[in-house]
Amino acid sequence: MFECRLIADTKDELGEGPVFVPGENALRWVDIFGKRWHRHDLGTGALHTIALTEGLTAFAPRRSGGFVGAFESGFAFLSADAREISWLHRPETALPDNRLNDGGTDPRGRFLAGSMNKVGGGPTGTLYRLDTDCRLDMLRTGIGISNTIAFSPDGRVLYFADTAANDLGAYDYDPESGTLGARRKFAVPADLPGFPDGSAVDSEGYLWNARWDGWCLVRFAPEGRVDRIVELPVQRPTCCAFGPPGSTTLYVTSAAFDLKPDELAKQPWAGGLLALEVGVTGLPRPPFAG
Repeated sequence: MFECRLIADTKDELGEGPVFVPGENALRWVDIFGKRWHRHDLGTGALHTIALTEGLTAFAPRRSGGFVGAFESGFAFLSADAREISWLHRPETALPDNRLNDGGTDPRGRFLAGSMNKVGGGPTGTLYRLDTDCRLDMLRTGIGISNTIAFSPDGRVLYFADTAANDLGAYDYDPESGTLGARRKFAVPADLPGFPDGSAVDSEGYLWNARWDGWCLVRFAPEGRVDRIVELPVQRPTCCAFGPPGSTTLYVTSAAFDLKPDELAKQPWAGGLLALEVGVTGLPRPPFAG
């Protein structure tokens, strides 16, 4: 059994993308629909929220300072307080029903992020790789809802989910070139609750996957076997991330979006940041190297 704690009662419409930021000793995450960027200080417990003019969907610290981010409309650099935003690419201006979604860094410090069709209009999304020289390349097309950008400890497997297709896959990945290869057989969704959303990899190489509408996390072994299912007090967990190096705390974001009053009454922590002690440390993610 895992004890679940409520860390921040932010009541996010769509809480997403938790990231531990070493230079701040803080966990940051976003509320995409609420256009908010949260920062929870792990030392003091203080919560600071930044209001944004556009939804930030994913982000990573930059080695040179500040952050790289995927906003709904494109890629940008942004300062820690979001007062300075430098746009890099808006690749889908011709697709008004699309927006960017989940993202994260690869083992060499590139930033990967995928898009989605926000009105359920079909597989119009694309997975992008933002290189350290800020060049943008397409890695995969035909995606409904991009989620889970996570890597095996050796960096040679990319775990990627298309939530709309209820598909969580593993792909060969060349960490030196950033090239996406063949799909490997991985998780079979048959009897699993919910749909695959965001994920984190632990130091043993196991993938922790948040299950949208599934009230749980699923821990997968590297070959795709279900190791365990961890029940949660929220219907829509969205993503997870480990805390500082050596920490066994797994932080989980969640969503209150589109839940009716009677449903929210049964899950008062919906939209909050949760934490569990899972008995294994996380696999650190590098900063964006550009």
